[in-house]
Amino acid sequence: MTKKLVLIGYGGMGTRHLQRLEHVSEIEVVGVFDIDPNKLVQAKQDGYRVYTSYMAVLEDSAVDILLIATPNDSHKLLSIDAMKAGKHVICEKPVTLSTKDFQEILDVASAYHRCFMVDQNRRWDENYQMVKKVVDDSSLGKVYEIRNIVDGSRGIPQDWRREKQPGGGMVYDWCVHLLDRILILKQNAKLTSVYGHLSFILHHEVDDGFQVILTFDDETRVVLEVGTANFIKLPEWYVAGTTGTMEIEDFELHGKYVTLNGELARDTVPVEAGAGFTKTMAPRTDNSISEHELPKIQTDVCDFYRNFVNWIDGKEEPLVKNTEVMWTLKVIDMIFESAKTNQVINLNN
Repeated sequence: MTKKLVLIGYGGMGTRHLQRLEHVSEIEVVGVFDIDPNKLVQAKQDGYRVYTSYMAVLEDSAVDILLIATPNDSHKLLSIDAMKAGKHVICEKPVTLSTKDFQEILDVASAYHRCFMVDQNRRWDENYQMVKKVVDDSSLGKVYEIRNIVDGSRGIPQDWRREKQPGGGMVYDWCVHLLDRILILKQNAKLTSVYGHLSFILHHEVDDGFQVILTFDDETRVVLEVGTANFIKLPEWYVAGTTGTMEIEDFELHGKYVTLNGELARDTVPVEAGAGFTKTMAPRTDNSISEHELPKIQTDVCDFYRNFVNWIDGKEEPLVKNTEVMWTLKVIDMIFESAKTNQVINLNN
């Protein structure tokens, strides 16, 4: 049966949800609510039914699902009130700014038998799925380092993202995605250490960038970086294995991966390099490596919404599990603690 949904928060992310939901036959969007009257006027002009209060949404017995796309600090109370009113909830990320608040949400979901799922939509990014396939297939041999770097040059948008109280900053805006994906990719390995460094070069009260270094018990090192004042971008993905390397330059999926033929150090000839020469860094001969196109991957982020409906109907397990979201929040806490103390958080202690 088609589920009826109301969007809470008619901003940039909220309207993007509505665009995607046009392709999800399992959900009917029946209305919008926002605390900003101007946004309600815009929503009405765009053809949506508008609710004049949040209470009016909660009291509408025809509504099955609320999709909460508001600033981060409002997620907890909106979600709890929705589930107590009998609604299922999709919530934007980061779901809360503390594990304690998230646990309170989960306790209410359990008590009221409601489905609650966080929109970790970047699991559906094609470049991530390409990396996941190559790593899972062992196409690069034993992977020992993964770098995921997202660079921009426009600073932080001039909205709540610049403010600490509503949960602004790049850790909450971007690291929550990059970290979620890596923890899924490495779910069969144990996280052993966390180091975080935050940048404040733009002099806002929140971080404008970060570098996070994670190590795992299978000897994999992961570097996650975001910068908002970088005018030359580094490759978004760089994956190094014992017999191959993968690079994806950008969201447009320019890139390749290269694999070894034969022995690693065979037939090495010294070459001139700057004011000296080197055997170690000599380029490889053409027949010693093979170059491959990136694997063909098709993703559909609308599967997230379809899965949510099927979870409600008892047909599927959730694709984004709340235990995964909780683990991501716990690691984010470690990142902030590491950045504050300038210490590596060792999980083996």
